Amino acid sequence: MTTPDRIELDHRAGTLSLVWADKAPQRISYATLRRECPCAQCRRLRIDGAKVPVVEGVFITHAEPMGYGVQLVFSDQHARGIFPWRYFDELALVDGPTRLLM
Repeated sequence: MTTPDRIELDHRAGTLSLVWADKAPQRISYATLRRECPCAQCRRLRIDGAKVPVVEGVFITHAEPMGYGVQLVFSDQHARGIFPWRYFDELALVDGPTRLLM
């Protein structure tokens, strides 16, 4: 399993960046990550056709690598589940690996 060399939080830009040894860096907005949270509660909302509520100005307070992914703690206190590394690839497939996903 490929893991990033670095995880960077840029509060000014509102983005999380993953720097990989074997592929292009990925930059994803905090709001996108919160909206696309893979936890069961957020998935259920999306399956039911609802939107995951994202507070304006939400940011990541902590990113803790957990082997197969990273646990993200958001400023709205949401900290459920782990974002698998492959999930970032799925987000990148939609918009391209180096595009800023909003």
